[in-house]
Amino acid sequence: MKIAIIGAGNLGLSIAKGIIKSDLYKSLYITKRNINTIKELKTTDNIHLTIDNQEAIINSDVIIFATQPYQLEEILILNKKLFTNEKTIISVVLGYTTENIEKIIGYQHPIIRAMPNTAIAVGQSMTCICSNKSGVERMKLALNIFNSLGHTLEIAEKHMSAATVICGSGIAFWMRMIRATTEGAVEMGIEADEALDMAIHSCLGAAKLLKTTKNNPEQEIDKVTTPGGCTITGLNEMEHHGLSSSIIKGLVTSFHKVNHITDK
Repeated sequence: MKIAIIGAGNLGLSIAKGIIKSDLYKSLYITKRNINTIKELKTTDNIHLTIDNQEAIINSDVIIFATQPYQLEEILILNKKLFTNEKTIISVVLGYTTENIEKIIGYQHPIIRAMPNTAIAVGQSMTCICSNKSGVERMKLALNIFNSLGHTLEIAEKHMSAATVICGSGIAFWMRMIRATTEGAVEMGIEADEALDMAIHSCLGAAKLLKTTKNNPEQEIDKVTTPGGCTITGLNEMEHHGLSSSIIKGLVTSFHKVNHITDK
């Protein structure tokens, strides 16, 4: 598979690292204005670092756009004639819809919209994807790519803003909760590195339990809480201070911000 990643910012760089580890590519073009900052990615002759977006597009079958919205529009306009129907366009650009892209290059082109997160760098992304009508037949291709880099879920495009919050921003939210757990452990006298290890693996275990058992979180919580025990006491104290409410409010606030960005 000949793949191009247009824009190697934080997300684009994470996607590149994931693709390199997965060995999905026959050739991989990665573009950035200053390629010196990503020179560590040049590990084989099949990986090409370039400042030339046109070169990357011409030599690739799958083009993944990971730029800022204003940059994407400019690149699409400048390279409009290069997008043949044989090429699959995948955009991970915040708030940029398949319709926005169609208006520039035409509705006949296969366009996939994806929202992965930075865990794609280690093959553990939660990626939501959708497509325009012309891209339906290329969804299997997109699913193959992102399933190799984590877990993928096909959703309606109207839910992509919510997916941006839960999947994209969600990495930061979970990091903050892991950090808080770590700090609490340190306050109880545990060394910081041991505290972080405990927090990480407890988080992984909780997720694995839900994925394996298909249970509701409350069902697993009930297995840990005993009358008058330390778990229910801790949970109640957290809820008194608005744990669930704060998380929900934070998610909804992020959702409104995403929609505000999209509306601009």
